[in-house]
Amino acid sequence: MKHWIERIADELKDYDVEKHVIASGTSISGSIHIGNSCDVFIANVVGKKLREMGEKSETLWIADDHDPLRKVPHPLPESYDKYLGMPYSNIPCPNGCCDNFVEHFEKPLLDVLDDFGIELTTKSGFEMYKDGSYDEYIRISLKNADKIREIFNQYREHPLAEDWLPYNPICDECGRVNTTTSYAFDEKTDKSSYKCECGHHGDMDITSGNGKLTWRVEWAARWKIFQVTCEPFGKDHAASGGSYDVSKIISEEIFDYKAPYPVPYEWITLNGEAMSKSQGVFFTPKEWLEIGPAESLNYFIFRSKPMKHKDFSPNMAFLDFIEQFYKVEKVFFDEEEAPSEKEEKKFKKIYEISQIHEGENLPFRPPYRFLTVAYQIAGDNLEKIFEILKKNSQLIKSFENKNFEDLDEKEKNQFKQRVEEVKNWLEKYGPKFVKFQVMKKIPRLELAYEQKAFLGDLANLIEEKEFNSAENLHDEMYEILNSHELKPQKAFQAIYKMILGQKHGPKAASFLLSLDKDFLVKRLRMKE
Repeated sequence: MKHWIERIADELKDYDVEKHVIASGTSISGSIHIGNSCDVFIANVVGKKLREMGEKSETLWIADDHDPLRKVPHPLPESYDKYLGMPYSNIPCPNGCCDNFVEHFEKPLLDVLDDFGIELTTKSGFEMYKDGSYDEYIRISLKNADKIREIFNQYREHPLAEDWLPYNPICDECGRVNTTTSYAFDEKTDKSSYKCECGHHGDMDITSGNGKLTWRVEWAARWKIFQVTCEPFGKDHAASGGSYDVSKIISEEIFDYKAPYPVPYEWITLNGEAMSKSQGVFFTPKEWLEIGPAESLNYFIFRSKPMKHKDFSPNMAFLDFIEQFYKVEKVFFDEEEAPSEKEEKKFKKIYEISQIHEGENLPFRPPYRFLTVAYQIAGDNLEKIFEILKKNSQLIKSFENKNFEDLDEKEKNQFKQRVEEVKNWLEKYGPKFVKFQVMKKIPRLELAYEQKAFLGDLANLIEEKEFNSAENLHDEMYEILNSHELKPQKAFQAIYKMILGQKHGPKAASFLLSLDKDFLVKRLRMKE
């Protein structure tokens, strides 16, 4: 069974090249989220797999930071619309914390690359124009403008103007780049004549860096510049007659370079909505690390084929997702059996692709959903949380015979990180119905006679008997409530009212086992 990443690497291995260059690129038009950074994650893993096969490989990330601002990104004020049409590289930092707009929005991604085990060479489109990397390709494009125009027109409903040139200068008057049109090029002076919608007419030296190639020409040019052999990109570029189709022809016919192996991918939606930097609908890799381990984002991306729809929700659905990831992780480390031999192979292959540090032992990551309860009982006291986990049989076989002091430093750090993730999830995304607080004093809430009698008998049971599992306690609780002819809902409400001051709470048996025994017996007997 081969993963789709391995199949891509197998095909690339047959290329007759000294080194593979796996490119990715991101428009720095606002926050870089888990949707538009898929390029980076896919490129990194393809490059990694090629190196495992003995191939030379470099992963490249190009910041498209010379493109024009088309929409004001969240959470910038509307006053930023004065920069619309200007290159990102010429826009100031919105908070004054970075050198410019570009650094402000790319830094959160670059800061977490190490966390995800991503090794890449970073390039700036702006710097490439400034240092002359594109100069020769601008000249070639302008000299072959007629041919490029013909290629473009094959895919256009309305043909381009006869004097259209594939180069947009930055207007000397208004500073915009998406409102200019070049109509003449002087090969002797390297100057392009242009007009702007603001009314300005001028000449731009193409070697000044104050302009850029039309996107589909620029994309083809940088394939040749970096000798790119493979590139992942969003499905919009992969549409029939879209950017890749056009750039592929330009690459081969204008720049004499074979277009790279394409890896198109489907968009990631957030709670069913398309991610939008301008609308503030997005979720970043840095935000992911606040609530889950880095490998779990890799798992989210690589568990299905790239063109399969993926929807992410950090709310209640995240608990189901993280439990699924945890199951796959346990199967990989032979801590749990998969439902079938086929599923075992599938789980292990996906985790192998998602794993960041090969050869590591099973991380100490106790069940996420259960920790949402344990944390709300014990707070930041890791030792107490560990005791709750052990008492409720929530430790897998590699840890079930360990005590808290037996954990090594690495395991304690992993445990601390896991608890921090759960804490962040509860604070930011946990709905009200999963949150609770153990009341320090007995709540003054009304209980029926049968409920009080049930609590009294339950107190006697817990005082007199030691329980090794929540299942056993659950069964005996039912025997008591049945003896009082009490409906389960009323019985459990009595427990939650007396301990939490509300009518609902986590699963009763495991919740009771998680509490201090002396405290619990007194509270059930309604004694301070």
